[in-house]
Amino acid sequence: AKVSKKQRESFNKMIHGYILNRKNLLNTFVLVDSRIPAQKIDLEFIQTLGENGIPLSIVFTKADKSKTTQLQKNLAAYKKELKKHWEDLPPLFLTSTETKAGQEELLGYIDALIPLF
Repeated sequence: AKVSKKQRESFNKMIHGYILNRKNLLNTFVLVDSRIPAQKIDLEFIQTLGENGIPLSIVFTKADKSKTTQLQKNLAAYKKELKKHWEDLPPLFLTSTETKAGQEELLGYIDALIPLF
């Protein structure tokens, strides 16, 4: 979002404080716009979660909004960057609210997490 640097730092501090101090956090879904290349801020956030042992999944949104080749290119870039620091990647989901793509897989994953709570 387009916000001032001071506001962004405040949001960042609040979000990190909340996530890193939640003892009963079952999973963090990181939403990433699949139309754009890997963003430094997203990769840093994902890395922070991993380094702190926070369970996470990455949900790529708006899969219906770009051509398949661009979509695959963006996903490959994310995977390549993540593999620099991760032996095993977190679960990845490719979704679209308009076409409902990925909805079944994501809901199935959530259903599988619920008994763990």
